[in-house]
Amino acid sequence: MAAITASMVAELRAKTDAPMMECKRALTEADGDMAKAEEVLRVKLGTKAGKAASRVTAEGVVASCIEGSQGAMIEVNCETDFVTKNDSFLALARAAAELIVKHNPADLAALVALPYSQDGFGPTLEEVRKGLIGKIGENMSFRRFKRFSSSAKLASYLHGTRIGVVVEFDGNEVAAKDVAMHVAAMKPVALTSSDVPADLIAKERSVATAKAAESGKPADIAAKMIEGSVQKYLKEVSLFNQPFVKNDKQTVEQMLKEKATAVKSFTLYVVGEGIEKRTDDFAAEVAAQVAAAKQAG
Repeated sequence: MAAITASMVAELRAKTDAPMMECKRALTEADGDMAKAEEVLRVKLGTKAGKAASRVTAEGVVASCIEGSQGAMIEVNCETDFVTKNDSFLALARAAAELIVKHNPADLAALVALPYSQDGFGPTLEEVRKGLIGKIGENMSFRRFKRFSSSAKLASYLHGTRIGVVVEFDGNEVAAKDVAMHVAAMKPVALTSSDVPADLIAKERSVATAKAAESGKPADIAAKMIEGSVQKYLKEVSLFNQPFVKNDKQTVEQMLKEKATAVKSFTLYVVGEGIEKRTDDFAAEVAAQVAAAKQAG
């Protein structure tokens, strides 16, 4: 059995908003596995835990650049929110997006090798990054990027500097920008229900199955409950099925049809998504260790 520390409980509580003792019980049941503990809490506490678990804590910015049918979006990370407002850091992120559009690097290694000078540093993007780390006194890194080049048009939306969306479309530009804004707000995972990744569906089905089992309903009713939960989830996370943020009386698909516009794809970046930022509560850790020592004594 894995040891459940105070810091583990605090981390799960911060991610899920669940009560401290529920977090401890979930971690114990999951033998210390954080991801499994989150699922246990979702079963016991409903969707609240799942929604809170999607919060991200890592800092940084998303920058984009569109030039005709060419475009790019990049996430650049740093350690604190303070640096995300630094002019030199923001200039670095914007420049990286522009370099991606212009040079089409194959990967991050190729990107940072591109020629670039800023703030007296250079002659490559990597040397500028290193120089700014020394100047600002905080680590920063290029995390991920995507380049767009197609016969379709491109529309982008940045919500502040933390959320970025690029939409590939044919038709009305205003409608496409509205969809980009909608994606930033509602965070769909796919265009349609049939495009939702199988692993996400399997995870949702697993949670629904556990909840149905706890309900004590007969097998046939439980099966309907599970399928109903999965279908509800698919509608909630597929772009075309979501109620349009500017008019929830129609779906995104209905709005696009009305505007004679076709969205071919979307890309959503949320700063820090998927990054675990360690948050140690040293006071709680020490208190737990002292209590453990007293019990042992």
